[in-house]
Amino acid sequence: MHKKSAHIGLVNPKSPANVGMVMRAAGCYEATTVFYSGVRFERAQKFATDTKDAGRKIALVGVENLLDDIPDKATLVAIELIEGATPLMDFVHPDNAYYIFGPEDGSIKKELLDHCQHVVYIPTIGCMNLAATVHVVLYDRMAKSGRAVIDERPIAANRDVNNKIKI
Repeated sequence: MHKKSAHIGLVNPKSPANVGMVMRAAGCYEATTVFYSGVRFERAQKFATDTKDAGRKIALVGVENLLDDIPDKATLVAIELIEGATPLMDFVHPDNAYYIFGPEDGSIKKELLDHCQHVVYIPTIGCMNLAATVHVVLYDRMAKSGRAVIDERPIAANRDVNNKIKI
């Protein structure tokens, strides 16, 4: 049996804050790798919002084209707010997924969408920002993975060190 894994691809992200928050999401939900294309992010490389320091455990890899470094046997899943996409609540996540997210100020180009086996959207009023979208998709993946995740992620081991409240 192969290990379930999630990889993230960011199309030319513009905001270092969003990339930092994506890294935090990757750490919280055990994503394996975060790839990004484009040059806008490289202008600012400090992950000020990666407060869990996920960048030390999860590779953040700049690539020319997100299709050049597809993780081994990964299923490509575009997350895009477009007609014809599958609503997230109806989507069954593949065991080995490579989630592709568009830029904060644009859409995933058709040439990239054509390589994806699935296109999924989050039903919202308006659109969410990049980091929020990554959090929701990775949470949905975890939530649909079954109740065993509760034993794997006990509250006491994962809460903030200042939180000792019990009910």
